[in-house]
Amino acid sequence: MMRQRLLRWAAYLAVAVVFAIVCAYLSNWQFSRNEGRQTQLDLVQRNYDAKPVPLSDLLPRGSALPASAEWHPVELHGRYDTAGQLLVRNRPHGGTSAFEVLVPLRLDDGRVFIVDRGWLVAGNHTDVPTSIPDPPSGEVTVIARVRPGEPLPPSGRGAPEGQVPSINLPLIAGETGGAEVETSAYGQMMSESPAAATRPAAFESPSDDPGPFLSYAIQWILFAIMGFIFIGYVIRTEIIKHRDEAAGRTPRGPRRRRDRDMDDEDALLDAVQR
Repeated sequence: MMRQRLLRWAAYLAVAVVFAIVCAYLSNWQFSRNEGRQTQLDLVQRNYDAKPVPLSDLLPRGSALPASAEWHPVELHGRYDTAGQLLVRNRPHGGTSAFEVLVPLRLDDGRVFIVDRGWLVAGNHTDVPTSIPDPPSGEVTVIARVRPGEPLPPSGRGAPEGQVPSINLPLIAGETGGAEVETSAYGQMMSESPAAATRPAAFESPSDDPGPFLSYAIQWILFAIMGFIFIGYVIRTEIIKHRDEAAGRTPRGPRRRRDRDMDDEDALLDAVQR
């Protein structure tokens, strides 16, 4: 009998250990996500409002954009190629699914740099914007924050003509037909000079919310501890029950608390009967 109880308790502990291992894995995952989010916030804080520099300082021709350069403003000189303008679908802006306007900018050094000029919502009774503000013609100076390109949607979804499903720069280079398109980064426009009469809505600042990852990580640790506490409570309850049975006592159950109002009513009835 004792051997069976020991085996059962060992099984309980094994379950608690496996549960704790799973909780530890999930906690470490949340800690890593929190660390990654904090790295993103630090990068935005360091680069977002920095002084603009020439694009070649951050992204020499033929090189890849360093991760530490994301969000840094750059100064671009060239001419917009409006014939290569594209819309990016399904962008979350203004509490709705909007479009972002991509226009190739042919730089003085011969490269074509994709500039994201802002976002627009679809018009009434249509699923595309009713009008797209034209960029300025002729020579223009653009201040933009550099961003890395995006992957293609994992679902493999496409987009109608004149649109793309994401800011995948190799795909955009193929759509615009330009071999000179820079495919390691694009720019989110801050300003342009001379300024156009109208422009798409400007981008919002990135959120500084650190996210729930740290609290989730701590919760998983607490769950692991609670698992051992619960198993300990179950084993202790079985030990007390076994001792009571061995001593010929009725196993103790939870005490029933008398309702105070009931006690008062009983006392009042006793007084009336007297």
